[in-house]
Amino acid sequence: MSGEKELNKIIGNLQPRLNEGEYVFCTVPMGGVKVSMEVVIGSFREREGMTVVLSKDVADGLGLSYDLVHSWITLNIHSSLEAVGLTAAFSSALSKENISCNVIAAYYHDHIFVSREDSSRALEVLGNIR
Repeated sequence: MSGEKELNKIIGNLQPRLNEGEYVFCTVPMGGVKVSMEVVIGSFREREGMTVVLSKDVADGLGLSYDLVHSWITLNIHSSLEAVGLTAAFSSALSKENISCNVIAAYYHDHIFVSREDSSRALEVLGNIR
């Protein structure tokens, strides 16, 4: 299954869902604190270290620092990694409402991390994109 490529179909079927919990972005220096992949929501290796997305509770338990506590919204449409314009459409809509977002595009779904304070408004905005 390669997912939907047609932007209008994707936008019409976003089905944003708020995942329970609080999430944070942390950086772990190479060779630093060991983080089990079982607790990692997402990761990306950068020159400065490994960025990991974790539940706030896990990060606190590991003594990792973070700047912002996020809510995690999943778009339940299976969009193709080749779909053009999806990130631009929802990030533009959120931007118009002054809502910052961090995006992880995975194989099946896009995942949007917004400040906890903005989660309700972000869900409303995402639900009204046309």
